[in-house]
Amino acid sequence: MNSAPLVFITGASSGIGQALALHYAKLGFRLALVARRVDLMQDWARSQGLGEERCRCYGADVAEIDSIVGAGERCIQELGLPDVVIANAGISVGVDTAEREDIDQMARVYAINNVGLAATFQPFIKPMCARASGTLVGIASVAGIRGLPGHGAYCSSKAAVISYCESLRGELNTQGVSVVTILPGYVDTPLTRENRYSMPFLISAETFAERAFHAIAARTSYRVIPWQMGIVAKLLRLLPNWAFDRALHGRERKHRGTSQPQ
Repeated sequence: MNSAPLVFITGASSGIGQALALHYAKLGFRLALVARRVDLMQDWARSQGLGEERCRCYGADVAEIDSIVGAGERCIQELGLPDVVIANAGISVGVDTAEREDIDQMARVYAINNVGLAATFQPFIKPMCARASGTLVGIASVAGIRGLPGHGAYCSSKAAVISYCESLRGELNTQGVSVVTILPGYVDTPLTRENRYSMPFLISAETFAERAFHAIAARTSYRVIPWQMGIVAKLLRLLPNWAFDRALHGRERKHRGTSQPQ
């Protein structure tokens, strides 16, 4: 069996997940990639010259607990226990709480961004603790720092990712397993190209992947990427509510998920 280190990445068919996969592949890691669109991942792997000994693709829906847990279990059975697990899969849609159908959208955001993240980690925790090594990575967002108009589902889900990963870190930090929380700022992906507001300090997915890799390798518990958004995040925490509300007055809202093309 190939003895190269193994990374397990969800949401790997595009955007940040695909950029992370490519960066790890270039560094010699084996890849276990997960997404609903397994055909897209397989096509991408072939285009990169990655055969099955280097890259295995699993079709799974992180919104379905048994589906994503099953993908993790198959990875362990077929490839061995990963060194790094990156729970990257997530969705971002605007919501209006006054609209009944948007409550269903909110439930789906939480199912993917929160329950799906925990279910991604679940199969790996006991064996990693038994091995006394491994890194679990939760991809949160700077949007989890404070709530933005029209972003209630996404902001609150990413705030939950931050708190959940902090809790998990406290549970596992004496057992040799690291938990890393990465907070992307604005990254140029198909997800962000739908935004209709300015995106300061926008970086490419490739730049994000490189910086995230170094933070993960160093087992940094919490990292905002790019660093400029880390300063913005600290300022947002300190800003009093009246000033925060005034700063956001008139800001364009994110497209409601129900009105977006599928």
